Parts: sequence; C-alpha cells; structure tokens
Amino acid sequence: MKQSIGLLGLLFAFVLTPLSAQDKPLTFDQFMIWVRQYHPVVKQADLYLEFGKQEVRKARGGFDPYLYGNIDEKQYQEKQYYNKREGGVLIPTVGGVEFQGIVENNRGTYLNPEQNVPSNGLYAVGAAVNVGNGLLIDKRRAALQQAKIYNLASIEERRLSLINLYYDATVAYWKWAGAYADLKVHEEGLRLAKVRFEGVIGRFEQGDLPAIDTVEAYTQVLNRSIKFQKAGYEFFSSTQELNVYLWDEEERPIGLETLAVPEPLFSLPFQELNKDFYSEALLDHPELRLIDYDLDYLDVERRYKAEQLKPKIKLKYNFLTETFGGMQQLGFLENNYKFGIQVATPLLLRKERGDLGLTKTKIADVNYKRDLKFEQLSAKLRKFFNEYQVLDQQLKIFSQNVKGLENLLKGERIKFELGESSLFLINARETSLFDSHLVNNSLYVDLNIAFSKVRSAAGLGFEDF
Repeated sequence: MKQSIGLLGLLFAFVLTPLSAQDKPLTFDQFMIWVRQYHPVVKQADLYLEFGKQEVRKARGGFDPYLYGNIDEKQYQEKQYYNKREGGVLIPTVGGVEFQGIVENNRGTYLNPEQNVPSNGLYAVGAAVNVGNGLLIDKRRAALQQAKIYNLASIEERRLSLINLYYDATVAYWKWAGAYADLKVHEEGLRLAKVRFEGVIGRFEQGDLPAIDTVEAYTQVLNRSIKFQKAGYEFFSSTQELNVYLWDEEERPIGLETLAVPEPLFSLPFQELNKDFYSEALLDHPELRLIDYDLDYLDVERRYKAEQLKPKIKLKYNFLTETFGGMQQLGFLENNYKFGIQVATPLLLRKERGDLGLTKTKIADVNYKRDLKFEQLSAKLRKFFNEYQVLDQQLKIFSQNVKGLENLLKGERIKFELGESSLFLINARETSLFDSHLVNNSLYVDLNIAFSKVRSAAGLGFEDF
C-alpha cells in the first residue's frame, strides 16, 4: 500500500511540474516511421512472405529428380536362382512428361527369360506421358500453381497486417497528443486560478473585495488542481499505450523520454480527402485481393477435378542399349526399345463428379462472399468518409466558437477590473472557454483518427511513411 501511494505521488509530482521549453516534440511522421521500421508486427508480417516462398519451394519439390535402386537375390542349395539388380532416375517436368533412365543387371540359373540382359547390363532411357487424365494438369502441377497463388496471397496478408498496425498506431499517437493538449489546457487554467487567488487575496487585504471572494478563488484553485491531476494521469496512461509501439533496432521495447511530448495539436494542416482516389484504392483492398486469390486457388482445384473425369492413358517408351555409346547410333531406335500403354477409368465417375461439383459450389460460395465483402468495405468507406467530413465541419464551426468565448472572457476581465463584474462571472467565462478548448482538442483528435479510418478502409496504410 505504501509503495502504491509512493508511485502515485511521483506521478502527481511529474504532472504537477509545469512543462518547460525543454520538451522534445515527437512528430506524427517521426513516430510512424519508427513504428514502420522496428515494430514486432512488421517483423511478423515479413514472415508471411517467407511462408509463401517456402510453400513454393515445397511444391517444386514434387519435380525433384528421384533416384531408386532394387536388389533381389535368391540362393538355395548352393545355387543362385537369380540376382536382379536395377537402378534408375526419374525426372518429372512441369510439362507433364516424366523422363527416366534405367540400368539393369540380372543373373541366375532360374532367371525369367524376359529378364535376361547382356553381361554388362542393359541401359534404358525414355519417357512417359499422360495423354488423357493428367495431360493438361496433374497433382504436382496443381500443387505448384496453388503454392504460387499462396505466395501472392502472403503479400496481401502482410499488407493487411501492416494496415491494422498503421491504424492502431495512429489512434495511439493522436490520443496521446490529445491528452497532452488537454493537460496544457488544465495547466493554464490552474495557473490563472493561482494568479487570480493571489490577486484576490491582495485586494481583500486592501479592502476592495469581501472575504467570500477569497474562498471562491481558492475553491477554483482546488477544483482545477484536481482536473490537472486527472489530465496528468490521462497523459501518463496514453504515454504507456504509445510505448507499446516503440521498439529499438535490437527488437527491445523502449519508452519515451520523460520530457517527450507530441507536436502541437493544431500544427498539421487539414487534409482534404479525394473521394474518387479512395474509392479506386478500395478496388485493390487486401481483403478483396485475398478472396480473389481464394478463387484462383479453387479454380486450379476445379481444373484438376475436371481432369479426373478423363480416362487415364499413359504412354511409355524407353530406348535400349548395352552401352551409353550405343545411344549415339540411331539404328537402335527401330529395334531396341520398350513400349507400353496403360488405360484405366472408373465406370460411373461418381466420386470424380462429386469432387468437381463440390469445388464449383465452393467457387460460387466464395463469389457471393466477395460481393458481400465489397459492399461491406464500400459501406465502411462511405461511413468513415462522411464521419471525416462532419468532424471537419464541426471543427471549423467550433473554432469560431472558441474565438467568441475568448473575446467574451477578455471583455469580462475588463469589466471586473472596472468593478462592473464579479469573480463568479470571470470563473464561469474561463470554465466555458477551457471546456471549449477541450472539445476543440477532442474534435481535432477525432478528425485525425477519422482520416486514418478512411485510409484503412480503402486498404492504405504506411505508404506515405
């Protein structure tokens, strides 16, 4: 309990200390550049690209050359029935053709005659190709195409993650800036209350004011002290929320310096929104692009499933020779070869037709999903665009109200000095003015947040940083 009281005391000691010229402004652009470079979410988002790259590598592995070897031997009653040895390499290609190289060396007393080979072995080089099912697309090629689509989708996943980070960081900064601006308003109010209290005390001692005015002046000091403390706490809390977005080059969290403050709240010019620009940007929104890639992914699956309706027809042809040098002679192409054809097909194709139908249904479902998502994003963009326009108008109108209240306060102070007004009216005018400043600060913060809402809804983020 004592420790909590001590920490609270230190906090109040900090916030009750007038902010000096030593304050170091952290601009919005500086903050966003820092977040863009070092925040862990950025590092995490970069991993999406690595995921996509590794998926493509994995799919390309389906086309890696494949080495194999077999030894099959039988010895019985001191006789070698057979000793069959075979090795080879299988080379799939993205064109659907499989190249093959085979070496056979078979021996044995009871060897099957068709397995007899020359004493030095038999070499075979040839290819196999599907001319029905698998001619246009097969499992390996489908997997590679889908992996490439996944790789492109990973870019959009990264964009979406960065857009969310952009919006969250923007909200944190402007809430911090707004809290600081409110703190300065309450600081000025407390300063004026202290100055007025000292002045009232002096005039009371001279007999110009009744004692009750000193009580009223003192209550204003107390009330504004409490408000100032509360504003200090809000600024401290918003600073801690901002610190979440500040990391150093070694991926360690860092905190703002004690004297670090935001740039003046109204220092940035009002930004005009181009509705056509953001509407066009919406068409490339990462959420829409991800759905498009889902459709591309399913289209590959659809083409593969449609391919399964065709009969399986596989042609094999291998050139045979006793030596590698024999392959340089064309005569062996006419007489020394192995040829084969495999044909197979289901009779009813119920499984194949069912798979294709399911895929087409998925495509239709995703198309409906895309239409809905586009309307949702469009509605959100229109909503935020309208929110920005309303806040912009409110801020312009309320800024005029602030100027009017400032003029009223000046007039009331002149009347008070002439003895034609009261301390109560002075305090009331000041309270109205300070409240208007707080509302003005809130409108400006909301306006900047609304701007980031428009950009996020349109699928934009750190592009300007």
